[in-house]
Amino acid sequence: MRDIIRGTRRFISGLRPVKVPEAPARAFRDLWPGDANRGARLLRGEFEHLGTTHRLDPESGVGWEAAAGPVAWRAAAHGFAWMRDLRALGTDAARTRARDLAEDWLGRGAEETLAQAPSVAAARVSAWLGHWDFLAATAEDGFRKRLLVRLAQDARGVVGSLPAEAMHRGALVTLKGAIAAAVALEEEAWMTRALRFLPGELERQFHPDGGHVERSPAQQLFAMQDLIEIRNLLHGAGINPPALLPTVLERAGQALRLFRHGDGGLAQFNGTREEGAGLVDLVLTQGQARGRAPMLLEETGFHRLQAGRTLVIADAAAPPPARARDAETGLPRGADRYAHAGTLSFEMSVGRDRLVVNCGAAPGAEGAWRDAVRATAAHSTLILADTNSSELKDEGLGRRPERVEQERHEANGAQWLEASHDGWRRPFGAVHRRRLYLAESGDDLRGEDIVEMLEQGAKPPGFVVRFHLHPGVTASLVEDEQAVLLRLPSGQGWRLRAKGAAVSLEESLYLGGEQRQNGQIVLSAEAGQDTVQWALGRVTAAAPPPPGEGAEA
Repeated sequence: MRDIIRGTRRFISGLRPVKVPEAPARAFRDLWPGDANRGARLLRGEFEHLGTTHRLDPESGVGWEAAAGPVAWRAAAHGFAWMRDLRALGTDAARTRARDLAEDWLGRGAEETLAQAPSVAAARVSAWLGHWDFLAATAEDGFRKRLLVRLAQDARGVVGSLPAEAMHRGALVTLKGAIAAAVALEEEAWMTRALRFLPGELERQFHPDGGHVERSPAQQLFAMQDLIEIRNLLHGAGINPPALLPTVLERAGQALRLFRHGDGGLAQFNGTREEGAGLVDLVLTQGQARGRAPMLLEETGFHRLQAGRTLVIADAAAPPPARARDAETGLPRGADRYAHAGTLSFEMSVGRDRLVVNCGAAPGAEGAWRDAVRATAAHSTLILADTNSSELKDEGLGRRPERVEQERHEANGAQWLEASHDGWRRPFGAVHRRRLYLAESGDDLRGEDIVEMLEQGAKPPGFVVRFHLHPGVTASLVEDEQAVLLRLPSGQGWRLRAKGAAVSLEESLYLGGEQRQNGQIVLSAEAGQDTVQWALGRVTAAAPPPPGEGAEA
């Protein structure tokens, strides 16, 4: 943070004072839809961010201070993107609440250390300018002047902080805010500085396959939104974007398609919740992304197995790089800020029905609750001796898989993926190997999970393989509790059978959107056992077992 401050001071010292206009020189509107339900909660003094709700209320004077909530929640509050939700309400009361919150922030929140972090300030600059007509165009002169003065102050700091220290998408948000301010305040030097760093940031943020460095479907979506806004800002100002920008945007759109299930929403890896299909469609349309979903992202490390109506999306690469948390703001700086301990986990859908899922995410929640859904046990994969495959830390991950190998094969329409990771090498001297095979019909998914001990003669500790089920799926133990019968919302039936492990049904919790109860299939292998084989196959009839012969999950 000190380096950022020093760089900011050096840049600002060479600038002329900013002339604050009566209004932004160029009007532009935020492109993305808000949520009227969240807007209604804001009217009641409640701000919900990624499933986590705390008070944000100008009447009671709470919401901006350090004690108001977790750092991710407070950063979102100070970033003002929630104005989309008030705009979605479209009422005079919503407009008044937006102004009251902005006035309250100017009086009580503006000097908070977190509010001045470059990525947070840049998000706020973009939000104020993108909602200027809604927030300030018809407001009284004094309020509008105070907003513009603060916006100019924030923008100077944001531009001076370039290039951003963060390795994650926050650096892209910072660039976007700098460009928006340069256009709105007609600051040519700001634009020159932002364009100088933009090509390098695009290369740093996106792998050659189009995947985002955070390896998160949600951040892939949000980063595409940033790219679209940057492109539109430059076009609107008559500036040709760097040649790399449209190329990266096209690749990012193709990568985003890989993460879509049959219902159009995103798979839940690394801090992702069930982002709605409508927003994903809008982003792909605005990004002019064409073509079909790729079957793998070679550098980013995700695979898509698809046959018939069945789709499997698997995580088969090491977590993204780490970096220490900023000591002053508390914000993570590494690309692993939202990373989960879910290496080699997978999700599965059939048509529009999700079947096997991960538990979702709560990135804005308190530490213990956030980490509960980051844990290996919250993912559809193997967990060895109740120990996470990556160490969970506030700023990201500590111990983690260092070597993740993958090999994919296809023949006559059938596909199989062989992958391994060494996340348990240090604590147990063990490697997890997973094989997935999807038949050409799509009606048969087979798997094998192996714990390979690196020391000759060593025996593995006990482990379990978990299959978290979407809340829309009902599950019953059948065949003397050696198999599980599954019924999808469409009425289609599937059966899971296993060899080398005891089969059981347990409760689970799903945080894909609204928190819901769901079930999970648990395959338990005793100590000394090294291999579990399982098969998920479609059945022609999915009638529930007679009373007394099955147990509902």
